[in-house]
Amino acid sequence: MHAPDAPTISDAIHAQGVRKRFGGNVVLEKIDLSLMPGESMALLGPNGAGKTTLLKILATLIRPSNGVVRVGGYDVTRDTEQARRAIGLLAHGSYVYEDLTAIENLHFWATLANGRPERERLRAALAQVELESVADERVRTFSSGMKRRLGLARLLLSPPRILLLDEPYAALDQRGKKWLEEFLLAFKTKGGTVLLATHSFGTGLGIADRVAILAGGQIVLDRAMATLSREELHRLYALHTEDAR
Repeated sequence: MHAPDAPTISDAIHAQGVRKRFGGNVVLEKIDLSLMPGESMALLGPNGAGKTTLLKILATLIRPSNGVVRVGGYDVTRDTEQARRAIGLLAHGSYVYEDLTAIENLHFWATLANGRPERERLRAALAQVELESVADERVRTFSSGMKRRLGLARLLLSPPRILLLDEPYAALDQRGKKWLEEFLLAFKTKGGTVLLATHSFGTGLGIADRVAILAGGQIVLDRAMATLSREELHRLYALHTEDAR
């Protein structure tokens, strides 16, 4: 298992001894995780394993109960704002405004972020996710996959160094899945870091340098993808998730 001993300045993501409890319920226990710039990981686990909670901690949305977490070189509890500038989070829900157009959604988000949205920049972000042709259409007319892409366009307004993705392939059609995989590969090639949480073996593994399994609130496997066949990964996943029940 890849268990970092201490954060280094080159770590994009570093978590050590992370624990999270809600009341008497321990959701995460002894999480050790480290990702470098240009590295990607698929975080596998069944529903309820703690994947979303871990992403929220890394994204500074909730605080760990114990442990050290650094993102982009910043401690997420002490240097929260600096850490947030390095992060792009694509949550499981779309979180778009249905009665606004696509470009109005981006204008609203950009105004909240810096107060000076430029229409050319908004349209460029929509073009990157192949939504430029529907920029002036109400989002309520969009498919679920189009709403996911609009959420990704939001991240492109201030390009992050680290992408945290929660079930990003959900609701995407085959074209959308292919586009997202190509986008993530290009992002990684430019030095970006990707942590992708999913419970599916069908998508996401193609861009992963490493794969981790989260079960029972702990990372029970962390291996390079190149060292695992799909058959072995399925076997280990079934073994560990059965043991966690």
